Amino acid sequence: MTMTEASWQAALPDIAASAQRAGVFGDVRVEGDRLLCDAAESAEPATYGLELVDGEAWVSLVMADRWQSESIESELVHTGDKLEELLDEELAELGYDSSEHGEPTYQHYRSEDMLFTFRSRVPTQGLGGEALSQRLAVWLLGYEACFRQLGDMDTSGDDE
Repeated sequence: MTMTEASWQAALPDIAASAQRAGVFGDVRVEGDRLLCDAAESAEPATYGLELVDGEAWVSLVMADRWQSESIESELVHTGDKLEELLDEELAELGYDSSEHGEPTYQHYRSEDMLFTFRSRVPTQGLGGEALSQRLAVWLLGYEACFRQLGDMDTSGDDE
C-alpha cells in the first residue's frame, strides 16, 4: 500500500518542526511537497530532504559538488564501513528497529540535473498520523547523523 498525498502533506509540518527542534540543520523549509534541510557544517552546500515519489517516501542527501560526494565515498572505502550499517546504527540510536521494520538500503547516483544524490526508501507501510511523522523524522535525523561523520560533511572541528 502506498502513501497518499494527503497523509504526506499532513506530516510535513510536524517533521519540519522536529527537524528544527533537533538543531542539527541549517535552514529547514517545506517547498511544495518536499521538506528540505540544509546541512549545517558541510564544507560545500548540501541538502537533506524528504519527498514522496510514486507513493513511496524517500530521504536523501543531495549536493552539487562532485568532490564533496567523493569525500564521502573515499571515507567509506578507506574505513571499509558499509553505508547501510552506519545508517542502521544511527537509526537504532533513534529507536528504529530494522529487524522489525526493514533494514536500510541506499542508492547513490548523479541525477539528471547533475546533483550527486544519496537516497533511501523509508518503510512507512501501515503508518499514518503521528506515527508516520515520527518515522519520517527519525529517518531524516538518522541520515543527518550518519552522513555528518563522513567525508567533508562536518567542518565544525576544522582549524581555520
